[in-house]
Amino acid sequence: MRVNSVVAGVAMTPFGKHFDKSLKQLGGEPVLAAVKDAGIELSDIEAAYVGNCAAGTVTGQESIRGQVILSSVGLGKIPIVNIENACGSGSTALNQACMMVSAGYYDVVLVVGVEKLYHENKAVTYAAFSGAVDIEERDKMMEEITAGQSEGSGTNRSMFADFYGVMAREHMEKYGSTPEHFAMVSAKNSYHGSLNPNAQFANEMTVEEVLAQPTIVEPLTRPMICPVADGGAAAIIVSERKARQLGIENPVRVVSSVVHSFYDHPEDAEENVSSLCVDEGYYEAGIGPEDLDVVELHDSSAVTEILVYESLHLCPPGESVKLLADGETKLGGRIPVNTSGGLLRKGHPVGATGVAQILELTRQLQGRAGKRQVEGARVGLAHNGGGTIKGEVAAMNINVLMR
Repeated sequence: MRVNSVVAGVAMTPFGKHFDKSLKQLGGEPVLAAVKDAGIELSDIEAAYVGNCAAGTVTGQESIRGQVILSSVGLGKIPIVNIENACGSGSTALNQACMMVSAGYYDVVLVVGVEKLYHENKAVTYAAFSGAVDIEERDKMMEEITAGQSEGSGTNRSMFADFYGVMAREHMEKYGSTPEHFAMVSAKNSYHGSLNPNAQFANEMTVEEVLAQPTIVEPLTRPMICPVADGGAAAIIVSERKARQLGIENPVRVVSSVVHSFYDHPEDAEENVSSLCVDEGYYEAGIGPEDLDVVELHDSSAVTEILVYESLHLCPPGESVKLLADGETKLGGRIPVNTSGGLLRKGHPVGATGVAQILELTRQLQGRAGKRQVEGARVGLAHNGGGTIKGEVAAMNINVLMR
């Protein structure tokens, strides 16, 4: 289904360690700010979709997460739908909101993504990630990936770090990439993050400084793997009719919103869940990769960003490292990627990540991204996926925004 909805307002908390803030605060604060940004009242909201992945594991709050969070700011009675879909929880919440608005069921819908991941016991935090795979296959899968050297995986590092290490080593073998190339991604995103007051890490790093950090999984150093974070983000989605009533000038529209899930296919098949989402996203939006002005993609690791360049057709197969090395994905380049700092520098509060991507793109397209503004940006794409089944992403989301 083609979507046709407008982003009327956005807001987010700074991402980072917030031991002093509850899940209610992390979710409630951006809701009130997004309502103000949209120029509406809480009472105008007709439905809400709340993306969260790990509250049950980390905080113990299960079942009614959205209802608990929103009641704390005075919002209730309306339909509140809780969405859990791995790292794509927030993006999937956005998809559902846009679908309902496009179908004419609602004129004003709230989207919230929120996560509280930091815990005094790191093993609790990492346990939230260890369930994002087929748990009946998990032990066998980890044995194969780590060759029996899995000590510390899931206790002092996310088990997904081991996946990224495999991906990096395979990329080096296949394309001749080097640790320096992975460090270039982290350095680029650190520059972008240094311009974003909501990023968890504001210090800019050089390639040499990235390489000098401790190795988490060979060949990836700490800045090459995204950190967890606490945080929340919110967006107000409205119909075209409501946008006119609100007098929104130069509205940012969600013109494509695609969600697909893992499915079995031959290993050598040209199509997979990621390519299916990407191709459908471009088709629904009526654009191609050459039309993009800015991209927010799921850089859960430095090698992931490099791989996604090709997935999004930003460059021909095998030329992703060249695209990076030529500076094309940095601010001022042909197609700036992760101007927010990405997951690598902004942090990754799982359920909030997808909505924060929409905030970054909306502000870019509205010309209010400050020092990290992409001049003349009119079309943006958000790529957000999570979970793993049989070595492939379990849930994939593509959203295209246009001014």
